[in-house]
Amino acid sequence: MAQKVQVLLLDDIDGGDASETVSFAIDGKSYEIDLNEENAKKLRDSLEPYLKAGRRGGGRAARGARGGRAAAGGPDTAKIRAWAKENGYDVNDRGRVPANIREAYEKASA
Repeated sequence: MAQKVQVLLLDDIDGGDASETVSFAIDGKSYEIDLNEENAKKLRDSLEPYLKAGRRGGGRAARGARGGRAAAGGPDTAKIRAWAKENGYDVNDRGRVPANIREAYEKASA
C-alpha cells in the first residue's frame, strides 16, 4: 500500500501558510521560525539596522533567500518531518525538529 505524507509549514506568527524557515541567533542561542514571505520580510527589515552596524561572528555562512537548512546544504526541515513520520517518530508539524530526529535522519540518509 502506498502512502503519501504531506507536511505543511504554518507561520509561527499568524498561523497561516509559511513559505520558509528562518534561522537566527541572539545572545548565544539559535532559533528557527516558520514564516510566510511577508512576516519573513518584516523580521529581516527590523533586523537590518543592527546587521549593518554589527559584525559577523563565527558560525555558518549566510543561507540565501529561501532560508532553512536546505539552502545551507543541510536537510530541509519539511523533509526531515516527513521522514520522521514515515519512520514512526513523534514530531510536531511546526517548531524545531529535535536533535535526535535530525541525527537519525542524517544517519539514515548517509
